[in-house]
Amino acid sequence: MIDFGIRGRLESLYSRYNRYSLIYPDPLHFVYAFRGRADRELAGLIASCMAFGRVCQIRGSLESVFRVTGPPAEFLERGDSRAFRDCFSGFRHRYVSGDDLAQLLLALKRTIETWGSLETCFEAGLEPGQETIFRPLAAFAGCLRRSMDVEESYLVPDPTRGSASKRLNLFLRWMVRRDSVDPGIWRSLPRQKLIVPLDTHTFRISRALGFTSRKQADLKAALETTAAFRRINREDPVKYDFALACLGARSTKTDGEARGEYGRLVGLSA
Repeated sequence: MIDFGIRGRLESLYSRYNRYSLIYPDPLHFVYAFRGRADRELAGLIASCMAFGRVCQIRGSLESVFRVTGPPAEFLERGDSRAFRDCFSGFRHRYVSGDDLAQLLLALKRTIETWGSLETCFEAGLEPGQETIFRPLAAFAGCLRRSMDVEESYLVPDPTRGSASKRLNLFLRWMVRRDSVDPGIWRSLPRQKLIVPLDTHTFRISRALGFTSRKQADLKAALETTAAFRRINREDPVKYDFALACLGARSTKTDGEARGEYGRLVGLSA
C-alpha cells in the first residue's frame, strides 16, 4: 500500500532538484551540447551507454569521445568501421575499450541508415496494450546488437537477461520526457510506459520507501519500483527520477539539508 503523503514530499523534491542548473555533471549535459534532433538522440545514446562508474570518470570519457566526433550525426555519416576503430584506438572507459566504442558507433550508423532515426527504430517495437516499454526496449537493444560485428556488448545490454537496463531506460527518460531537465525530443512514445532507470541511489530510496523488497537492482526491482511510482503518478511514473538521484547522491555526502530531506522522505513509509 502506497502512503500518498509521499507524493507531496516527492513533488517538493521535484521542485527543489529538477532544475536545468543542476544537470551538470550528469551525462545528460552532453545531450544539450548539441542543437540538432539527430545529434541529440545519438549523443543521448552514447552518453547513457557509458553512464557507469564515477561521475568524474564518465564526464572525462564522454568529453574525449565528443571532442573527436563533434556533432555525432555527421561523424557517423562520413565514417566507417575502420575509421571508428582508428579514431578511438587509445580510448578506455573502465573496461570498455576503443574497439567496444567503435562497435557501438558502427551499430548507430547502420541503424540510422536502415531506419532514418533511433526513434523510428524504437517505434517498430511498439504494440497496443503494453503496460511498459520493456518489450520494445528489448527489441531496440536487439536491433543495435545485431548491427554490430560482435556477439556481445557491455555498452548495449540485453534487457531479457534480467538486468534493470538502467542506462537504456535513462536514455528513454531523456528522449521521451520533457521538462526543465529532460529534453524530450521524441514524440511517439508515451511517458506513462517508461521504466525507472534504477541506479544505486534510486534503488536505495525505493527500498527504504517499501517500493521493492528486492536485494538487487534487477529488472524485477525496476518494474516493482515503476509500478509503485505509477500508483502515485499514473501519467508520469519516472517524473521524480532525476530529483531522487540528486537527493540520493547529496545525502551520502556532507549535505546536511539533503540528509534531512532524505530522512523526511523515507520516514513517511515507517
